[in-house]
Order: sequence, then structure tokens, then C-alpha cells
Amino acid sequence: MTNFISLADVTNIDALIQSGLESKANPFAHQSLGKNKTIGLIFFNSSLRTRLSTQKAAQNLGMNVITMNVGQDSWGLEMEEGVLMNADKAEHVREAAAVIGRYCDVIGIRAFAELQDRDKDYREQVMHQFAKYAGVPIVNLESATRHPLQSLADCITIEEAKTVKKPKVVLTWLPHFKSLPQAVANSFCEWMNVRAAAGEVEFVVTHPEGYELAPEFVGNAHVTHDQDEAFAGADFIYGKNWSSYTHYGQVLTQDPSWAVTMNDLRLTNNGRFMHCLPVRRNLKVSDEVLDSPYSLVVEQAANREWSAQAVLKEILSNI
Repeated sequence: MTNFISLADVTNIDALIQSGLESKANPFAHQSLGKNKTIGLIFFNSSLRTRLSTQKAAQNLGMNVITMNVGQDSWGLEMEEGVLMNADKAEHVREAAAVIGRYCDVIGIRAFAELQDRDKDYREQVMHQFAKYAGVPIVNLESATRHPLQSLADCITIEEAKTVKKPKVVLTWLPHFKSLPQAVANSFCEWMNVRAAAGEVEFVVTHPEGYELAPEFVGNAHVTHDQDEAFAGADFIYGKNWSSYTHYGQVLTQDPSWAVTMNDLRLTNNGRFMHCLPVRRNLKVSDEVLDSPYSLVVEQAANREWSAQAVLKEILSNI
């Protein structure tokens, strides 16, 4: 693996999951891999788990870590080619990415969707421009359309917590009052579809009408607008809000009945609740669920360290 931008960069999901579990069992076994290597973590957007877990994973592997918030710690970066730079961006990505690539052996990039222009967001301009000009491996710390480090951590969490050979995994839309990107939902669908094709899970997506995700991400998942039907017999409930893909970036409903409560969990097979965090309590999910033994959200977040370490370990092995 050279880059980790999407699932397409992964040759063996099972091996990557097992690598994460091995790192969890023995975090410092491969410290020599990162000795005298530096990772630059470049943030266009806010972060808590991604920032801390990736830095910790890199340090577990012996790497030096540099973190930069674009526009706060640096100049604003222009991404478009051939433009007259007479607006608010003082530096072009061509020079910025190339220079960062001289300082760093690996670069992590976090750049959310702007939710204004679907075609622009789904071109993944920021991620691809850095990959084009940096000259070193790129790790996706959440992009406009994907969050693969989160999805890998989700796979690790399901592997650890499952009680049946082929668990039923449900991705459910949750209510929210503002527009959020589709990245986490897209990415989870992408990874779960591959796991479903391998016979590892049964995968279901449920959401109100109008919140259909891009077809290339939904894949062969069973989709239903009936949340109760989706939850029946489920082993894992993954909650997430996303704005409309068809009516791009819009909030079409805030229907509170889609929030997850203990009454919803009673429909499941002692189902465990998952969420990528941050989560707005009692808007998306009740306190009763989040504070119950059925909640996996903290363990899921803790596994972000091991997903990042698995990815960095493989990239460092190929440098």
C-alpha cells in the first residue's frame, strides 16, 4: 500500500483488520519502522479523535509528528489550476504540497465536503492535489466523500464484539438540524459491502426518503425506509446523520422518531450501538442508549488508534 485514500488502496481487508488487532495487543512491536521518519498531519477542518489517534499511532511506530491547521497555522491554499490568485488564498497547493513532502515522509490530510457543489466535492480535489504534488504517501484523515480510517476502526470493532459468525449490521440515518457530509456513511457502506460480499456480514441501510446515498457507495446493501424493519434481529446498529445527496447538502427532515432509543434496541438481537462521534445526546441518540452496556462508541473511538497504526505500519513497510 502506497497511499490510503480509499478502500481501493487496500489489497486485503482481513489482513489490515488483523494488523490493527495485533497492534492493539502489542502497540510498540514495530517502533523501528518509523525511526527517523516524520508524518505531517494537515487539517483543513476540526478534529479530536482523528488528530489524537493518528498522532498516537505514529508515535507508537517511532515516528516524529508535525501538525498544521491550514488557514490558522499556514497560508490559505489554492487548489484550482491555472487561476489568477488575486483572492484570499496566498499559496498554491503545487508549492505547498511539494514543500511539505520534502519535510515529511507521510502526509495525512483532513478536508471535509463544503456541501455547496456536489460534483466538486465528489472529485476529491484536495486529496488528489496533495497526492499529485507531494511526492510522498498520503493518508486520508477524512475527505469530502470518505473516512476510511474510521471505517477500518469500525471493522475492527465489529470483529472484536460480534457474537455470531455473520452479524446483521445496520446503518441508520439519525436526525440533525444542520447539514452534515455523507463521508462517514459512504465509507461505512463501501467497507461493509466488501465484508458482505465475503460472507462476513449482512448489511442493511435505513433512512427517510430523500436521503439516498450515492449509488456507487450503497452498492448491494439492502435499503429500507422502515427503521423498525431494519433493526429487527440486528447485531450492530451504526447511527449517523448525513445531508441529502440528491438535493445536495439539504436537510429535508428532522423527524425525531429516527433517533435511537432503548425501545429501538429492543427490536434487535441484543444489538450493540455504534457511532463515529461526536454525537449530540438526546437529539440523535438517547442518554439511555449511550450510557448502556450496549454502547460501543468509546471502544470504537479507541480503535481509531489501531486502525491508524495498521495503515501506517503497512505504508512504512513500503517506503
